[in-house]
Amino acid sequence: MSPENTTRRLDIRAYKDLVRPFTLLMPFVGFFAGAGIAYFANAELTIPTSKLYFNMIIGAIAASLLNAASNCINQYYDYDIDVINKPNRPLPSGRISKSTGLKFGLVLYVIDLILALLINIPVLVFVAITALLTYFYSAPPIRFKNNPILSNIAMAIPRGLLLPVVGWLSVHPENFTNPNPTPWAIGLILFLYFVGAATTKDYADMKGDAAGGAKTLPVVLGVTKSAWIISPFFVFPFLLIPFFIRWHLLIPSTLPLTILAVWGFYIAWLILRNPQSLALEGNHPSWKHMYLLTMATQIGFFVSYVAGS
Repeated sequence: MSPENTTRRLDIRAYKDLVRPFTLLMPFVGFFAGAGIAYFANAELTIPTSKLYFNMIIGAIAASLLNAASNCINQYYDYDIDVINKPNRPLPSGRISKSTGLKFGLVLYVIDLILALLINIPVLVFVAITALLTYFYSAPPIRFKNNPILSNIAMAIPRGLLLPVVGWLSVHPENFTNPNPTPWAIGLILFLYFVGAATTKDYADMKGDAAGGAKTLPVVLGVTKSAWIISPFFVFPFLLIPFFIRWHLLIPSTLPLTILAVWGFYIAWLILRNPQSLALEGNHPSWKHMYLLTMATQIGFFVSYVAGS
């Protein structure tokens, strides 16, 4: 193999590590589920079927690219922190230069906005809001990451609250000015879940975050206290489902999803049985479960609306 081919392969691997593929699956599934729920929610379609399929596919890709852009920006502005916490990442390891990482992230944001525009204006508006939130999560002068409360909220809004709403608007753009409560109810459940669950990624990074001035919940409150604070958020959002059904925000076929609270309870148990293990090197098992439970919730709501249609 020639040196040129070796270098090219290494570059591709570096960019793959920069965008972190595992984290891109959740927004892809979330958008597709939101659009699918909108399709099976028994509301009259105002767009052609061909446009529907186009919107669902392009939107799911755009959701993943938006997360990829956010990952790039986060690694650019967290460079000094990653030198301590994750020196093997593409930027601190030198596999990709800082400036290249920033430019790549900004290009992904632009592509994402173009894709959103191809869907419709309501989706573009919400994607632009999401882009701003994800950018300023890491970037100064706002840098939500430096506030232990706002950091989780800034992450929970795009990944939890708005994702099913944007998926819905790709199918029912008329609900931009006349909102349907269903996607907002689903989004609220995921938002509340993420307010706590987002912290699971912060424990392994405490050393670098403290040195870099990132005031995450574990840095400010310590491991044990923050673990007790976030644990209820893995359980109680799913207990809202029966109430949302009673208030006609969700359909009755979503009731079995209340059982997801058991999985959330298991995650909370993983966290609380030995809180100090959260701060060990590498991501705690609860981080992986957090992502899996999110996708199970997204898919679960979609299946519930298919069954109830």
